[in-house]
Amino acid sequence: MRAGPSQEEVRKHNLGTLLRYVHMHGATSRAELTTRLGLNRSTIGALTADLIGAGLVSEAAPRETGRAGRPSLVVRPESGRVYAYALSIEVDRLRAARVGLGGRILEQYETERPRGMSAGEAVRPLARYVRTMRSGVPADGRCVGSAVAVAGMVRLEDGMIRLAPTIGWVDEPIGEALRSELEEFGPLSVGNHADVCALAEHSRGAAVGSDNVIYLYGDVGVGAGIVAGGRRVHGHGGYGGEVGHMVVNPYGRTCSCGSRGCWETEIGEHALLRLAGREDRSGREAVLAVVDAAMRGDSSAQHALRQVGDWVGFGVGNLVNIFNPEVVIFGGTLRDVYLGAAAQIRSRLNAVGLPACREHVRLRTPELGPDAALIGAAELAFEHLLDDPLVP
Repeated sequence: MRAGPSQEEVRKHNLGTLLRYVHMHGATSRAELTTRLGLNRSTIGALTADLIGAGLVSEAAPRETGRAGRPSLVVRPESGRVYAYALSIEVDRLRAARVGLGGRILEQYETERPRGMSAGEAVRPLARYVRTMRSGVPADGRCVGSAVAVAGMVRLEDGMIRLAPTIGWVDEPIGEALRSELEEFGPLSVGNHADVCALAEHSRGAAVGSDNVIYLYGDVGVGAGIVAGGRRVHGHGGYGGEVGHMVVNPYGRTCSCGSRGCWETEIGEHALLRLAGREDRSGREAVLAVVDAAMRGDSSAQHALRQVGDWVGFGVGNLVNIFNPEVVIFGGTLRDVYLGAAAQIRSRLNAVGLPACREHVRLRTPELGPDAALIGAAELAFEHLLDDPLVP
């Protein structure tokens, strides 16, 4: 019979719980921590002292209380001192940021990612940005690690990109390459772009308080981050969430993955622009131009938006039946499609979704916008710290 957790294990758990709460919620009074975490005041005081000693939080009297009596001290994350590096490899750009404990982006850089850029070529500017940001870090700053979000299928075991058709990569060891370049900055994690966006919106954005969430991200391709029962769904190996390659039209167009009639061939950027007669254009601005034209009465743009919106609703209806989410979030260019075709999407969702599964579903746009990928990547990096705050 196994003995219960040791006193040290309980302390480690409580330290992580307190730090995670402050990391997610920001400045919090000791009184609130006592109530929210279900621990007594002396325990909260001792835990806070340990975290202050480790340089992870600070503590001070509130600026204004409006109440008589001695105010409860406020615990704040050391956002300027404790940080992670967050990177994002997207279809058309590379981004890098330094993100402080508490989820605040302290500085960021980005550059275009030319078509045909190899994984090795992408690593160099990202590593350069990290080193540039390091030069401005306080002398007592502490980097807890780094993480990168990639628009492709990521093998969680080692960060290998098995397939990223929209950026032209197959079996690219991006994790190994970045670890070699950034070894001095601590452990590195690799995550799927849509998955880390889901993590960010679930913890800090449009899905806070909801434990069953689907985050759909669209550009040339379509992917999803799925949260079920409060946990991200990775699948075996880490390849879960590739909803863009869910076949919805067996007689449809050939997909970049080699299959036919995948969902992204009906709702991706190329589908909208083709239907609107604008095949010669690409990118977010081109999608926005179609949506804007539809709002101004352009019949071709309206037809394109209705067609794509109908297919969006069709696919969402199937996902709602399978995962029974509380919230579906539309990110990337799907945000623009949703804003222009919300009625069409909801109508098709209602026709396809089972009443018990779809009657409570809220359709939302992201609150964190394009920063979701960087904030979500940072959360991957912070996990090491939050699991065991006092490990150097």
